[in-house]
This record gives sequence, C-alpha cells and structure tokens, in this order.
Amino acid sequence: MHSLIAAPILVPLVAAAVTAMLWRQPGLQRVIGLAAAALLLVVAVALLVETASGRILVAQMGNWAAPFGITLAIDLFSAIMLVITGLMALAVAIYACGPGAAERDRAGFQPLFHSLILGVCGSFCTGDLFNLYVWFEVMLIASFGLLVLDRTDEQLDGGVRYVVLNLIGTTVFLLAVGLLYGLTGTLSLADLARVAPTVENQAALGAVGMLLLVAFGAKAAVFPLFNWLPAAYHTASMPVAAIFAALLTKVGVYAIIRVFTLIFAHDMAVFGPILAVVAAATMITGVFGAAMHYDIRKILSFHIISQIGYMLIGVALMTPLALAGSVLYIVHHIIVKANLFLIAGAMRAEAGSFALKRIGGLWVAAPALGLLFLVPALSLAGIPPLSGFWGKLVVIRAGLEAEAYLLAGIALAVGLLTLYSMIKIWNEAFWKAAPAPAPAAPWTRREQVATYAPIVVLAGLTLTIGVWTEPFAALSLTAAHGLLDRTAYIEAVLGAASLQLAAPLLSDGGTL
Repeated sequence: MHSLIAAPILVPLVAAAVTAMLWRQPGLQRVIGLAAAALLLVVAVALLVETASGRILVAQMGNWAAPFGITLAIDLFSAIMLVITGLMALAVAIYACGPGAAERDRAGFQPLFHSLILGVCGSFCTGDLFNLYVWFEVMLIASFGLLVLDRTDEQLDGGVRYVVLNLIGTTVFLLAVGLLYGLTGTLSLADLARVAPTVENQAALGAVGMLLLVAFGAKAAVFPLFNWLPAAYHTASMPVAAIFAALLTKVGVYAIIRVFTLIFAHDMAVFGPILAVVAAATMITGVFGAAMHYDIRKILSFHIISQIGYMLIGVALMTPLALAGSVLYIVHHIIVKANLFLIAGAMRAEAGSFALKRIGGLWVAAPALGLLFLVPALSLAGIPPLSGFWGKLVVIRAGLEAEAYLLAGIALAVGLLTLYSMIKIWNEAFWKAAPAPAPAAPWTRREQVATYAPIVVLAGLTLTIGVWTEPFAALSLTAAHGLLDRTAYIEAVLGAASLQLAAPLLSDGGTL
C-alpha cells in the first residue's frame, strides 16, 4: 500500500478529533487547524507528483481484495481535487483567524471544519459507491453544523432547507446504490465499470443512472435541484460560505464525472443529451438569478450555480478536450469563487453591509480591495488573460468541435451576463459614492493580515493560471485521458486478470 494514500483522510480526521478535545482552548485549536491544513496540502501535492504521469495509486483496506473490501483509489483527477481541497482548507483556515475567530472556535468551528474537509477528501479517494455515500453523509453533518454556527434565525431557516433537500438527495443516492447492487452484485467503481456493459436489463441500469444523476445533481446544485443553495449559503459566516462555495458543489460534479466516465460510458448516447440540457439550463437559471439580486452573497451564490453548467459540458460531450476543459474549469472556479466570498467578507467589514444599495465608495476607502476584487470577478466572467478565459475557451472550443453549437453559444452568452453581474457589484460597491459613512472596521493588525493574505494569494494563483496556462492545461488533458481510459482504472484496482473477463468489450484502442 502506498504510504500516502490514506493521508488525505487521516490528516483531517486527526485534526477534527484533536481540536474537538481542545474546545476550551480556541487559540491552540487554530494553531492545530492551520498546521493540519498545511500538512494536507503538502500530502496532496506529493500525491499529485506521484500520479502526474498517469499512475493510479490503490490501497485495499484490511488487505481485503477488491471488489470485496474497501478500496482507496487516487488517479490524477483525484489528486488534482485533493490539491485544490488542501489549498482551500489552508486559505480559509487563515482567513478564519480574522475577525470573530474566538467566537467561531468556541462554537465548534475547527472540528466541524476539519470534519467537512474529511468528508470531501474521502469522497475524492474512495473507490466504491457505498463509501461515497458515507462520505456524503459526513459532509452533510459537518456542513449543517457549520451553517448554523452563529445560531441566528436566518441561519436556522437556511439550515433546515439545506438539510431537508440534501437528505432527499442522499436518500435517492442510497436507493440507487441498492438497485445497482441488485443489478450487478458489486459497488466497486472499477468492478461496475467492468460489468455494467454486460448487464442484461440495460433499461433498469439506465434508470439507476438517472437516480444517481438526481442525487449527485442535488449535491452539485444543478437545474432544477439548486434551490437549497441560494437559500442557505448567504446566511453562513464568510469563512463557512467560502469553503462551501469552493468545495461542496464540486464534490457533486466530481461524482457525476467519475460515475458517468466509468459506469455509464457505454450509454452516453442516452445520458449525453440529458447532461447537455441540464448544463445549459443550469447556466441560464444561475446567471439570471444573479442578475436579479442586489445582495453580494446572493449574487455570488447564484453564480456558483451558473458556473456548474460549464463543468458538466465536459461529461456531456465525453471527449478528451471537453473533459480537460471541465477539469481546468473546476480548478479555476474553486479558486475564484472562494476568493470572491473572502472578498465579500472584507467588503462587509469595510462598508458595513452586504446590500449593494447600502454601500459605496470602496474604491476611495479601500483601493487595494478594489483591485483584488477585479481579479477574480473578471476571471469569473472569462476576461483574458485570466484563468476563467482559458477554462471557458477550452469548454466552448470542445462544444464547437463536437458540433454542439447551441451549448457553446449558451456558454458564451452566460459569460457575458456574468460580466454584467460583476460590473454591477463594482459600480454599486466601489464606484458610486457611499450613501452613508461606513462604521470603521475594528480590526487589529493580525486580523487584517489574516483577512487579506489568503485573498492576495488566491488572486495571485488566478493570475498565474491565466498567464502561465500551459502546465495547468497539460495536466488537465492528462487527467481527461485518464478518465476516458477505463481499462487502466480497472486494472489498477482489480488486477490485470480482471481484464480477461472484459476482453469481448474492448474497443476503440483498448477502452471499454
């Protein structure tokens, strides 16, 4: 077993346990939390180096051979997601040391935060569907605790909606898992990839695929399953909203990509058009929802929804270029969206409100914040040479090459409407005069550094990806080829002998 393969799970698990035991010492909790987040990032980078050439790392827990035991499997796509998770965990952990840190930590922020990271990392590492369901439940429990951390009426209302709708999604997921096991006799992703094309009742298998799409789509907040997100995210404190915006919906997207490239790749003639319609509707509804609102948090929440549609285009088209675009877009969006929520918190501290009608003059009061806002805002809209431009360019080009002209046109139009929303925030918050003097932000020097340091670093990463795109694009393309090469995943998890059973299914240069 590779020595690092379980580390992305063990690090946040230990951090959650230790910080929970130190609940009376918030300062020490923060130190341990920061150290754990930094260690997670280091471990994830090491795994990325191991998998960059296409190698798949596999561990069988308890020495029970797959598909009978619990399998951890990390390919390049998983490693990329782990690295971006570690980066977001560290950025938000630093930001959470800013204003209100002591109150949050006394309320249980640190153990809940690391429990959430545990669930996210477990989802990216698992090699079977049932344990994916388990990690979804870990995320749900931890995220509900974080969402209602301040115990306000607004948070409790949003938290109830969040939990109810997500519980429905996880119930559908569990139902699909049971039906899939009944059809195939296995829940190992690699084994499902091997046996799914041989299932006699393909109609029933397709119905299970639709149930999984509903379950993962609810987690990803796709159309029409997105109502829980704008109803809940705007109620959370900014560190919580930032980590939610960065990771929670992306776990749903990851699950869709993983399941449909492995289990249902043979049936994409059916699922491809469905995913394309879902992607288009998600982009449109999200961007129009953002255009209607004048609360920064709600605008950013609806743009989480709209940008999910871009990520689904790759799996809808199922070409190497399209999947590479999805991977690149996921990385870009996680960085940009988390940063925009962190900036929103800084704007609230500087101006006294999230409501655009109540604030203004920030360009004069905080010009550095204005410049920092422009970087992720313009990147989200796809303005060159920022990271969002390249992500959108690859996705749209893949759509044109696949002759999905309507889908590519919608993606382009949504980018223009996203620019409108970002300009609206700029004009209202930064450019127009302040309607009333804002209360001075009672910040200490330490709180200012904690607030602005991660914002600056994430803005720098956005610029780096935009200016130095080639290595990121190459890594994304390698990950896309790995996703399409199901034989490599099956062989890594089940062994070479398992391919003999699937030999009649091999086609197109060795892919199942």
